[in-house]
Amino acid sequence: MTDASKEVGRDATAPMPAVTARRNPLTLIVRFQSVIGLILVLIGGVVFSPVRHGQLLFLAPDNIANIIRAISETGIIALGMTFVIITAGIDLSVGAMLGLNSVLTAMLMTTANLGLVPTLLLVLAAGTAFGTLQGLISTRFRLEPFIVTLAGLQVARGLALVLSGNVYINISYGEGPGLAPPVFALLGERLFHNVVPVATLVFLALAVAATIVLNTSRFGRYVYAVGGNERAARLSGIPVTQVKVAVYAITGFAAASAGFVHAGQFSFGSANDGAGYELTAIAAVVIGGTSLFGGAGSMIGTIAGSIMLGALANILQLNNVNASLQLLATGAIIVLAAALQTMVGRREGSMR
Repeated sequence: MTDASKEVGRDATAPMPAVTARRNPLTLIVRFQSVIGLILVLIGGVVFSPVRHGQLLFLAPDNIANIIRAISETGIIALGMTFVIITAGIDLSVGAMLGLNSVLTAMLMTTANLGLVPTLLLVLAAGTAFGTLQGLISTRFRLEPFIVTLAGLQVARGLALVLSGNVYINISYGEGPGLAPPVFALLGERLFHNVVPVATLVFLALAVAATIVLNTSRFGRYVYAVGGNERAARLSGIPVTQVKVAVYAITGFAAASAGFVHAGQFSFGSANDGAGYELTAIAAVVIGGTSLFGGAGSMIGTIAGSIMLGALANILQLNNVNASLQLLATGAIIVLAAALQTMVGRREGSMR
């Protein structure tokens, strides 16, 4: 890792000398890119929103509910992805793992006739085990996380196809064989005058827990240390290998949680669901200020990045923009954010 990379790898919330900030406006842009991006997208939503019966569709309560519901699953995945990227890693398997865990959830409830709690525990255990295995393979054989998790993507998708027979596994509710507990359907409901989806409350609860772990625990400090300078962390006595394995276990847990929520929201499990979610999650994390070089990032930024992407996708949908262009926009945002991080790192390195 270069000196410039290490500088970029510092905590995005850390105070910065005023002189550096004045000399390099890009530093401020990168530091607050999630907030700036979110504000710009919200302004764009108001400006370009279609109007119906004198009301802006973008600001309609139902549309706001749709936005926050849509970001729940990718937001949950992005929380886990934040831990991985701070350690300078990556996990490309999370979208396929969502599909696999949605299938597993549907099968356990309808075929195995398990209750809500046993199903939840088994799904979370399976996702965590899958992520842990990827972390172990990457660290034990010194393989790039990109390669390991790309293979994991294929394995998870293949397992889901085999288990489901490449068909939707519908979830019906009631009492008796082949029926899921009615309480599971609550994940598809909305609360507080039909505005706040239950899935969003799950996302917020996990976001609070992830923020506390990253910002206040010893493990959180270890994550930053490993991403900032792995060699120095190892010499300081930090269990680098265990930390790396743990962050992939966290992404597995997050993907399993998202898969469980997905099955509850839509009342089915599908092997093909979750495709492209890994790109959206990575984009949310990077837009939120987490450095792809490692060592820097925050959960608050990730949440803001998730909302920004959800609002952007909603604006494009309201204006009937092709879904393929939405993918192009997401990819362009990742490249732009990474380029800004690199430019800031090089400038700050040259000023020392």
